[in-house]
Amino acid sequence: MRRKPDLLWVLVALLGLGIVTTGYAQSFWDRKANEPAPVVTPVQHR
Repeated sequence: MRRKPDLLWVLVALLGLGIVTTGYAQSFWDRKANEPAPVVTPVQHR
């Protein structure tokens, strides 16, 4: 008979997943902030 995982281990797994996700999102936003702004050139219609 298999034993259900303890609530503590479920919370530890969720906390770890949250930390990893937060770290990834933080690095993603830091990379976006460090990129130079795109140069937009006006288009002339004839």
